Amino acid sequence: MLLNPFYPFIFFKISSLKATIVFLSILLIKSNLLRLKGGLIGGLFALILISGIFASSTIALGSLVYAYRLKKKFKSDDNKMQDLETVNV
Repeated sequence: MLLNPFYPFIFFKISSLKATIVFLSILLIKSNLLRLKGGLIGGLFALILISGIFASSTIALGSLVYAYRLKKKFKSDDNKMQDLETVNV
């Protein structure tokens, strides 16, 4: 059996292909993790924004209801007849 004189080149070619495959696999996993992390952060940010809008609109609606009830309460008090007498000096 004869030794192939190009055996070191074939060995380096195969090992470089293995290294390239490992490197590309690491990059693929990293990009998937970054995409997942970005989606989670974006979803959390959107949830915070939506809950803030919901809380502020609830507070605004509550203040409108409170103002309406106060107005209705004082409006019924204004309709009472008052007996006013003149003052003689």
